[in-house]
Amino acid sequence: MVAPSRVLPASGYVLEVDGQFKTEYASKDGAVELKRRRPMLQIRIYDAVRKAREEVRLPLG
Repeated sequence: MVAPSRVLPASGYVLEVDGQFKTEYASKDGAVELKRRRPMLQIRIYDAVRKAREEVRLPLG
């Protein structure tokens, strides 16, 4: 079985939750809020301009 391919955007951010691409955003704020509400999820942000992924982590304390 072949997994469907996803065309990544040229600008903005894509939310990746537990390895699955979800929603496109103009900023990172939505991902941080989701992590606060559901800290057990593995959440990463794909930055289309830099073509890089970044793990969303909550500050300790």
